[in-house]
Amino acid sequence: MAFAPRNHRRRRDAAGRITDDLAVPAEVAARDDVDDRRTPETLFAELHLEHAFTVDAAASVDNAKLPRFFDLARNGLAQSWRGEKVWCNPPYSDLFAWTYKALAEVAWGGCLKVVMILPANRTEQRWWQDLIEPIRDRGLGVSTRYIRGRVKFHGPLGRITSKKGAGSVPFGSVLLIIERPSTPPSSNLKEPNR
Repeated sequence: MAFAPRNHRRRRDAAGRITDDLAVPAEVAARDDVDDRRTPETLFAELHLEHAFTVDAAASVDNAKLPRFFDLARNGLAQSWRGEKVWCNPPYSDLFAWTYKALAEVAWGGCLKVVMILPANRTEQRWWQDLIEPIRDRGLGVSTRYIRGRVKFHGPLGRITSKKGAGSVPFGSVLLIIERPSTPPSSNLKEPNR
């Protein structure tokens, strides 16, 4: 029997085939219990001061951190990020698609910068190992910053807690910062085999 985690499962298309296609609408897989993790205002304010974000790429009316944001109806995966400095606390059920989109937008789409908050306990997974690990912290415009302690996210009904009720999620978080390097890299970003 294969392990099938409920909070980052793969999607199935209309024919029942497993797919990770970026064209699948975000609302197909969005789930409040894993996808609506609201960034604490103090953490966001510190990052906004440092990066001067212009758009929140994965938000809702209730949790947007900026006046300009993309929600399920205006799917951030389908929008151009050209000229933007993007804040993204993506749906954790679809980290591959959001990370690939961020890398592609900076590499080819004219996006100035993307800062994403991601679960640090997923860095061993194939999407991270294929997309991030080969290029992070190597002068190619992709860097990581691990957040000390555990972020105290909020959900639609209040603070998200671990099963032990500790007041924070049961994993650490990492900031993924993607910006154009001063010297363009010679290698091409390509979709990894999954």
